[in-house]
Amino acid sequence: MKNTKISRRSFLLGLAACSAAGVLTACKGTDAPSGSTASSAAEQPVSSAASSAVQQPEPFLTVEEFPPLDGSTACIPLMAQMLADTTGMDLEEARSSITVSTTAYAWENFGLYDTTTRMLVVYEAPDYVKEELQKANVELEQKPIGVDALVFIVNEDNPVQALSQQQLRDIYAGKITNWKDVGGKDQEIVAFQRGEDSGSQTLFQKLLIQGGELMDAPTELAPTMMDELVDDIAEYNNSANAIGFSVYYYISEMYSKPGLRLLAVDGVTPSNHTIADQSYPLCNEFYAAIRQDSAADSPERKVYDWLSTDAGRACVEQSGYVAAQ
Repeated sequence: MKNTKISRRSFLLGLAACSAAGVLTACKGTDAPSGSTASSAAEQPVSSAASSAVQQPEPFLTVEEFPPLDGSTACIPLMAQMLADTTGMDLEEARSSITVSTTAYAWENFGLYDTTTRMLVVYEAPDYVKEELQKANVELEQKPIGVDALVFIVNEDNPVQALSQQQLRDIYAGKITNWKDVGGKDQEIVAFQRGEDSGSQTLFQKLLIQGGELMDAPTELAPTMMDELVDDIAEYNNSANAIGFSVYYYISEMYSKPGLRLLAVDGVTPSNHTIADQSYPLCNEFYAAIRQDSAADSPERKVYDWLSTDAGRACVEQSGYVAAQ
């Protein structure tokens, strides 16, 4: 197996931080706004496959046969679980074996250039990458394997507990510029974004902005790495005026950070339960993808098909994600 992509320093940090997911203020269940469906960000997935004893998976590939993967940072733990379940590799060893590039680059490289990667486990591609792949007549096969959500994070010293989607749009359009206008302190709102090639920025523009007005973020407010954005919001000028976004799984399981709170959106706090039942309003699927001409007996096709079985869905849930229905 060979994965020759850019390693994420946040992965190893994130694995250690999984046990610290409960430090998020919003996930303690004490600060939820009235009418919200708040629940713990550190809670176990809703599926019985993850909350009860799971039957030991039956490996069907050797480690050498396992298809080289690429994809999104937030999917690294799932890729490791897939490697462990399908080959019998020790999970800790599998975790140290997985490296990825950015969401956009993974799609672009897989579709247009790369001859070594055989499968993606990945969030949605940005529109500009979809257009590139369409123009090049790239034929990929993809299917949803899990559901995640776009979540908004603030410093725990910020008294604001919840925002509506419209308030969030207005903040990122530059129409609301002070926290006092949404029930907070008299402080300027510092709104962080991500780079165009990030999966979370793609979800942000698709689920929230929806083609509407979006102010340009200065370079210092658009960090390249997701962990940098989380750090910046927790530490920005030691104040409570920053806001940013991530995907739920990353912030709750991979890179939890003391001093942060998840905001409720339209009165609903993000959790495994509210993502699974779609009551949280900013949910989106993530995918497995292979080349359409992958042979029926190829390792990537076998893994791709396996993800739709009970064992494959259990793998998704065992990793802490919400499996696609």
